[in-house]
Amino acid sequence: MARNSQNRVKASETDLKEKLVSLNRVAKVTKGGRTFSFAAVVVVGDGNGSVGHGLGKARDVSEAISKAVDDAKKNIVKVPILNGTIPHEVKGKFGAGKVFMKPASDGTGVIAGGAMRAVLEIVGVQNVLAKSQGSSNPHNVVKATINGLSKLRTPLMVSRERKISMETLFKG
Repeated sequence: MARNSQNRVKASETDLKEKLVSLNRVAKVTKGGRTFSFAAVVVVGDGNGSVGHGLGKARDVSEAISKAVDDAKKNIVKVPILNGTIPHEVKGKFGAGKVFMKPASDGTGVIAGGAMRAVLEIVGVQNVLAKSQGSSNPHNVVKATINGLSKLRTPLMVSRERKISMETLFKG
């Protein structure tokens, strides 16, 4: 998890867009009847490689969403994007949610479902092939997607980590 802390970004540094992934109505049954509350999962991002996710719970929909946005702004990570796609294939996992993402050529678009699509669009990826495997729970799929994206490394990052030149890296 050391790499994840390096990728963190402050929310005040970027202009963020937000996207609602899921909204769940929860009922608590008491002696006086049912009390409804709402749980919202939101992703925020600048469309240029920064993304964060958050969960907010409240009795009112708009309050739950605003709490989720505040939570999402607290854990934003930076993701490398090359030419509108991801640098290499990657798998992400969180709980029972597993995701697989693969770079795609120009014009492909975001081929992903549900919660994954929201995360990939908000981070600024235009071309990617993605598959969600395992759990379809939006909480776990969002976290697995961000886990996978935080594992991405550009060739420049790899050459710096290995302390070799780019030419040596690509020679094999």
